[in-house]
Amino acid sequence: MTVSYDIEDLYQKLPKRREDSHKGTYGKVLVIAGSRNMCGAAYLSAKAAYRTGAGLVYIYTEECNRVILQQLLPEAVLYTYEEDTWEPEAMLRLLADKDAVIIGPGFGRSLLKKRMLEIVLEYPQTARILDADALNLLAETPKLWEQKKGELIITPHLKEMERISESSVKEIAADMEKSAKEFSGKYQVITVLKNARTIVSDGKNCYRNTSGNHGMATGGSGDVLSGVIGALLAQGMTLFEAAKLGVYIHGLAGDAARDARGAYSVMASDIVDYILRGIS
Repeated sequence: MTVSYDIEDLYQKLPKRREDSHKGTYGKVLVIAGSRNMCGAAYLSAKAAYRTGAGLVYIYTEECNRVILQQLLPEAVLYTYEEDTWEPEAMLRLLADKDAVIIGPGFGRSLLKKRMLEIVLEYPQTARILDADALNLLAETPKLWEQKKGELIITPHLKEMERISESSVKEIAADMEKSAKEFSGKYQVITVLKNARTIVSDGKNCYRNTSGNHGMATGGSGDVLSGVIGALLAQGMTLFEAAKLGVYIHGLAGDAARDARGAYSVMASDIVDYILRGIS
């Protein structure tokens, strides 16, 4: 079965806010992202998580990104590492009390990053989203799938889907629902197959997104989406529901940014600024 959402679904499904709440009420998101010259991906994902209602957002990134991220997003709790002194125990401590983890935006594909991905794949206690370079690492080393414990979310665009599957972009685009459903069934994941009309599948059912526009075809847009979904997971939504609603919210924000700026000039940071704007 394939469904789509409208604005009424947003109000019905969006996690409720409580008057007697605090930051711990709305969950903790860990964003494992960024590398040298790619700290913007971590920033966009983390800020999107905050804009979608997460109570606390943590960024785990390379030390070279510390200063700029502290300036761009002082609300984030920042942890950094150096490649030559990194210890897995430090990362495991960070994972221990988080409600959702995002790994991959601007991440890089070194041997260390592969080891970090292995740890996340083996950690089912936290809801997980694999994006961008996390997917590219899986494409380079398919045996990493054997490390996966439990269900998680993947967010490939068509080219990334080609890399991790046995199908070409042309074949995937010809029947996105089939591609997403078959991949989800094979690997026991929630697949968010990104395109002009994104498809989300749990292996049995599909969601076809109707929000969004071509102005969102811009660098960083996918990083924003991962943050939106991560925040919904941290607030207690199931993986499939968070993925579906996250895609819809992301598209609504893109539509609002387009209406304010025009489709030609939309940037990923504009999408972040319009996430759930005016929703109380």
